[in-house]
Formats: sequence, C-alpha cells, structure tokens
Amino acid sequence: MLDTYVFGWIICAALSAFAIRNLVFAGKKCCASLETDAAMCAENITTAAGECRQSKRDGEVDVVIVGAGVAGSALAYTLGKDGRQVLVIERDLSEPDRIVGELLQPGGYLKLIELGLEDCVDKIDAQQVFGYALFKDGKHIRLSYPLEKFHSDVAGRSFHNGRFIQRMREKAASLPNVRLEQGTVTSLLEEKGVIKGVQYKTKDSQELSVCAPFTIVCDGCFSNLRRSLCNPKVDVPSCFVGLVLENCELPCANHGHVILGEPSPVLFYPISSTEIRCLVDVPGQKVPSISNGEMAKYLKTVIAPQVPHELHDAFIAAVDKGRIRTMPNRSMPAAPHPTPGALLMGDAFNMRHPLTGGGMTVALSDIVVLRNLLRPLRNLNDAPSLCKYLESFYTLRKPVASTINTLAGALYKVFCASPDPARKEMRQACFDYLSLGGQFSEGPISLLSGLNPRPLTLVLHFFAVAIYGVGRLLLPFPSPKRIWIGLRLISSASGIIMPIIKAEGVRQMFFPTTVPAYYRNPPAA
Repeated sequence: MLDTYVFGWIICAALSAFAIRNLVFAGKKCCASLETDAAMCAENITTAAGECRQSKRDGEVDVVIVGAGVAGSALAYTLGKDGRQVLVIERDLSEPDRIVGELLQPGGYLKLIELGLEDCVDKIDAQQVFGYALFKDGKHIRLSYPLEKFHSDVAGRSFHNGRFIQRMREKAASLPNVRLEQGTVTSLLEEKGVIKGVQYKTKDSQELSVCAPFTIVCDGCFSNLRRSLCNPKVDVPSCFVGLVLENCELPCANHGHVILGEPSPVLFYPISSTEIRCLVDVPGQKVPSISNGEMAKYLKTVIAPQVPHELHDAFIAAVDKGRIRTMPNRSMPAAPHPTPGALLMGDAFNMRHPLTGGGMTVALSDIVVLRNLLRPLRNLNDAPSLCKYLESFYTLRKPVASTINTLAGALYKVFCASPDPARKEMRQACFDYLSLGGQFSEGPISLLSGLNPRPLTLVLHFFAVAIYGVGRLLLPFPSPKRIWIGLRLISSASGIIMPIIKAEGVRQMFFPTTVPAYYRNPPAA
C-alpha cells in the first residue's frame, strides 16, 4: 500500500513538472511574441514626460539628420552609402527659392566628386565658372582659377540653389536605407545629458518622436536647435539685395564679377544659360524699404551708375520688374560644446560672409571629414565614447574651414569703402596687388577657390598686400603724412584679420597637430 502511494506520488510530481515546463515554455513564447508585436507596432516610444526610449528593433535608425539642405542631403547620401540607416526630417521638401548658395567653388566641386555627388550639378542648367573679374574705378582685372593640374571638368559651378538641392535630395532618397520625411523638428530629446533623438511635428500637425544613437543637426542659418549644441555668436554685418538679370551677357563669360563699389561690393554671376544673379551688398542690418519704392530708388541712383555698361540696361530692367529679394548676411564662428549623441553641421554650426561663396565648400569638406571618422565604427550606440572621439572632427576640419572663413571676413572688410585714408589705401593696394599677376594673383585666387586652403598662405598674402600698400605710399619719396598712413595701414590690416583668427582659434588653425583631439582613436566596437 505504501509502495503504491509512493509510486503515485512520483507520477503526480513528474506530471506536474512536465506541465509547469510546458507552461513556462508557453509563457516565454507568448512573451517573445508580445515583444515582437510591440517592436513591429512601435519604432520609437515617447513617454508623457518627453523622454525617448530606444526602439526594440535593432538598427531601425542609426542617424537622424535634421534638415535636407546642401549639408543635410549630402550627409544623408554619404552615410547611407556607407550602410547606415538614415532618417532625414526637413521642414519643407518643396524646391527652395533662395538668393544665396548658388556658387560652388572648384574646391567644393572636388569634394562633391569625392562624395560621389558630382552628377547633382547635371540637368539643372548649371554654368561652369573659371575665375573672377574684379572691377574698380573703370578698370578691371581677370583672375583665373589655377585649374591646370585638374581634369577639364573641374571648375566652379553656379546654379539655382533650389534645383541643386532637389537633385541632392533625389540622390539621397534613391538609397533604400535613406528616408526623407517632411516635418518640423521642435526639440532634441535628451536623457541624462545624452541626445536620444528628436521630437517633431509632421505636415499633418501630428506630434511624433524618433530615437537614434546619433542625431546630426543641419537646419541652416536660422537654426532653432543650435543653442543646445554650441555657443552661437551671430553677427550680421550686411544684407544682400538680390535681382535676376535677363537678356544680357557678362563682360567676362563664365566668371564671377565683383564690383568694388560704394558703399560695398556688388556681385554678378550666371545661374543659368539665360540668367545672371546680381547681389548688392548693403552694410548694416537695415535695408531701404521695398514696398514704398525706397529700394528701387537706391538701386537706380546709387548702384546703377557703378554697374558695368554691358549690364546696366538689364540691371535697370530687373529693378523695374520688381522681383527684389533680401537676405541677411550672417557670420558665426564655430564654438561647439560637444554633446553625446548629437553633432552640428552646415550653416547651423558655422557661417561666414557669403562674398567669397565658400559656404558649400566648407560644408562638403566637413562631410568628408566626418565620413572618414565614422567609417571604422560598426555602430554608434556608445554616445559618450563617440562624443569624445568626434572631438577630433572640430580639429581636423579647421585648416580648410578657418582659411575660407577668415578670407571671407577679411576680404569683405577690405572691399568695403571707407572714409579712413588707411582703409582706402588697403583697398587700392589689394586691387593693384592682384593686378600684378603670377603668384601675386594665383596665390589668393587658389585660396578663394578652396583649392589651396592653407591658413599660413592666407596670412602671408594678406600682409603682403599691406606691405605692398606701404611701399606704394613711401615711393618715390616718403613724407611724414605718408609714413603715418602707412603705419595706420599695417595697424588696420592687423585689426581686420587678427580678431577673425582669434575667433577661429590660433592653435587649431595653424598648429592642429598639437591639439590632443587630433589623434583620437575610434572607440572599441
């Protein structure tokens, strides 16, 4: 009887264990199914407090890019081509209509080739640009880009900005792992000091969020997110007044034209086979009113008499047509505070006066630097280590970016008219120095073109212009007044370039290899 009882007890225990094992297995299977369903239903989760929880679908989004302008679109294509899952959120995916970002220097075109985006200047009626023509007091000089060592296709390009951006967006969207979405990013999602993604409003006014290991903000010069990632010191030295001239030809075909006028420069360059862009620089932040006719009067009475006669009638016709646009010219040195999980790029990060057309060259050069830094990394999940590693980005970009930035700021100040005799002499000395030809013109134009962005070369040529100006004053016979003006000319030159160099960072600009971040190694996978 006891044996039967024990045997029965053993059988019941075995059956119970079997049932429990099946229940556990079923429970695990159910949980796994629920987790899979949850992952399939929700790519990203946002709590009521706005905190972003990482999606359970591994690899759903590697990088979120805010903005699909030149920098954002080029970056999306570049990272997508390297296998990253990229989501781009752009406020307006229709074709932009801007009066700047229309001239790509040869150095920028070379970066475009390096990124595999050179076909984006095809089929938009882009015009090749081979140099500049500089006009002053009825005289002009032609300054050609030093392109002898390059393929015949290498030159500057000028175009409608919107057409170029649309081509870039199409190129990025052609990759299966890149998605463009229209929406307005309202904030960065932060958790314990790490950026986890972004919150945005769709075109249907739906509030959504997306999480990713890495967020790159490229939302342009009017960025509303940059304050979270840098210390912005935006200066607005002037405004551009834009016109489109039709049915005319430039005095020097396929060249940008800079008129050293009063009170500041006027630019002309082709943007299609039938159109020429005119940008009139107006110093300060206030421009004459367009609505009451003050602007038209200013353009006709002050600017038109200084326009080359080949363009004069077309200029007047463009003013009469009334399609006058304005744009503030912003300058902002790069002053990042590295933040885990996020990075600033493009005009949101760094701006310079658009006189020299260097903005797109800097942006594309920055993208090449960032691509090369990210390529060794299999994933971007370790935000603090990635942030530490990417501190090298700010140092590696400096030689190119600081050269173009400094040249733009310094050249604008030299080219503006001034009642100061020393500044007048500096302006004239610059024109005469470039007129000498040879290395005197080739060196500066190679800096302007982005083909030789070396800070030391820039500083040497800048002070060579100043010394040349002093020499002109002292020969054949110096006088106390001329000596005094010469000393003030050197002082004025220093006062122009030194603050810009200081803002860029002397050590990073001239001695980047002495900065510890220059040698950062990729974090362990």
